[in-house]
Amino acid sequence: MPMFVDKVTIKVKAGKGGDGAVAFRHEKFVPNGGPAGGDGGEGGNVILKVDTGLRTLMDFRYQRQFKAAAGGNGMIKSMHGANAQNVWISVPPGTVVTDLDTDTVLGDLTKKDEELVVAHGGHGGRGNIHFANSRNTAPEIAENGTPGEERNLQLELRVLADVGLVGFPSVGKSTLLSVATAAKPKIAAYHFTTLAPNLGMVQLADGRDFVMADLPGLIAGASTGVGLGFQFLRHIERTRVLLHLVEMDPNNGRDPVADYQQIQQELKNYDAKLLKRPQVIVATKMDLPGSQERLMSFVKTLQLPQDAVYQISSATHQGVDELLRHVATVLADAPTLQSTVSKQAIQTKNYHYQPQQQEQAIQVQKVGDNTYTVTNVAVSALLQRSNLNYQDGVLRFARKLRKMGVDDALLKAGAKSGDTVIIDDFEFEFM
Repeated sequence: MPMFVDKVTIKVKAGKGGDGAVAFRHEKFVPNGGPAGGDGGEGGNVILKVDTGLRTLMDFRYQRQFKAAAGGNGMIKSMHGANAQNVWISVPPGTVVTDLDTDTVLGDLTKKDEELVVAHGGHGGRGNIHFANSRNTAPEIAENGTPGEERNLQLELRVLADVGLVGFPSVGKSTLLSVATAAKPKIAAYHFTTLAPNLGMVQLADGRDFVMADLPGLIAGASTGVGLGFQFLRHIERTRVLLHLVEMDPNNGRDPVADYQQIQQELKNYDAKLLKRPQVIVATKMDLPGSQERLMSFVKTLQLPQDAVYQISSATHQGVDELLRHVATVLADAPTLQSTVSKQAIQTKNYHYQPQQQEQAIQVQKVGDNTYTVTNVAVSALLQRSNLNYQDGVLRFARKLRKMGVDDALLKAGAKSGDTVIIDDFEFEFM
């Protein structure tokens, strides 16, 4: 049986934008020439896409880092650099994506072919063709491409199923799933044979069908993480109808009333809204001697209507067809679940997460006798975009700093001509 993986951490990095080029036309019969440096290409995005053929996050055990390619650099003759290819990552339906650095839920992927851009590629820099004007007809100015976004993500799978089987371990959930569908879950006479959700498609003779999930057994304290705890409960959030299986074997040493009440309490402790879901009580192992008497006592103690409990024996298939037809009817009237993680209704195919950068004051700090550091998001972005290999680029960078107020901030902090200024990893002399 393959391992079930339902929570992983991955790192994604989009591609850097290509750098713009500094170039000039030198062609025969073109006397005036002029700037002809092309723009850089766009960096590749990293995109998650739902693949309905996947059931677990197993593939991410072997690959945790994903990186898109950088855009091509601009070229001579005003040629644009190539845009990089996007990197597509397949995930199963029901995947919740969280940015670990900001603890922000980026998306809840539930539909076939749904996409989520988790890291945007950098923009390509402009070539010197864009910087020509009447005062500078041959500018040696070009922009570098911006870096691509980089994120640490948590992917968490919450199984999508129409019907979920709940109950204590060994009450017959796996057996019912194997009888009702073509699924082949592990079945044995000991607790916790099911360590991960098993899914199966129920197909009725009248053409109705639905997905049924056999979920790991609950025990007392599951809502606080005891046993399989949250591993079970997070999957049941997605099911529209609950089948609550209660074992009526008189020789199992358990009290069905106490078991039923305990499961209800654990569901309530985890999320009280789970008790508002349509729930069908199923008495299992009704082929055993003494099971009828146990069922009568169960119904009487809980003061349930006689027809509120469906009796089945998965071993003899007794009552299974009737139960499945009833479940299909209940499911037809059950409300469609909204996303359990997103406050906003998601109606478009593509999601785009853009962090909002707040304006930050320019911070100048004296770190030596004649050395100052400048810290500011916008200033760092300007430095990254500036191509300082050409004198024109250096002069443009200096003009931009002055316009942003960096010179005034340095003078206010006591900087004088000849002092050293450090911005990130770039060092220059203050004039």
